[in-house]
Amino acid sequence: METETLAAAQQLDFSLLALFMRATLTVKIVMIILLLASVWSWAVILDRVLRYRRALHECAMFEDAFWSGQPLEELYDRIGRKPRSAMERIFVAGMNEWRRSYGRKGMLPGAQSRIERSMNVTITREAEALNRGLGVLASVGSTAPFIGLFGTVWGIKTAFEDIAIAQNTNLAVVAPGIAEALLATALGLLAAIPAVVAYNKLSADADRITADYESFAEEFATILSRQMDREEV
Repeated sequence: METETLAAAQQLDFSLLALFMRATLTVKIVMIILLLASVWSWAVILDRVLRYRRALHECAMFEDAFWSGQPLEELYDRIGRKPRSAMERIFVAGMNEWRRSYGRKGMLPGAQSRIERSMNVTITREAEALNRGLGVLASVGSTAPFIGLFGTVWGIKTAFEDIAIAQNTNLAVVAPGIAEALLATALGLLAAIPAVVAYNKLSADADRITADYESFAEEFATILSRQMDREEV
């Protein structure tokens, strides 16, 4: 009897494709959802990694130009109305408000606060762009294990129903259903783990880049404030 059971079990195909094809429709839908979620997560991860690298490179290039000693008016005229990077857009926002604040009798009252607000609005907009897509990673990381668990519970339920119908608990009857059910959990973890790790890393990177924007805005606002004080003297 044991030899027959072992022979029957050995004849079963336990490849991933075979397990998927033998699964019930509900478990197949769960597996497809998890695979699509994993692909979506990796697409977001690759997009954000490239975006953050480009942002850091653009920040470094602009800061080199900003601190090179070139007059700010010349730098502003060179960038013009087509700033290419986030830090350039912050700089242009501050310079635009700086120029608008000039009146016939010099700098208008409240210019400093308006310049800072203008740059802060731009920073907020750039921070939102940096964090775009991270919500997908958070959602996949938190929900994928539970979706996989649902597929596992459903698969085990079906396996027990097959056991009851066959009235046989040998390995050839039990193993395929359990293996198909556990595959759903494995796919859930496969989707969730990279999403959680990437979310934590990319969130930290986005915060660091945003902090660089804020530091630059504060330094730039200080320079403009110093310039306004000189003109008032």
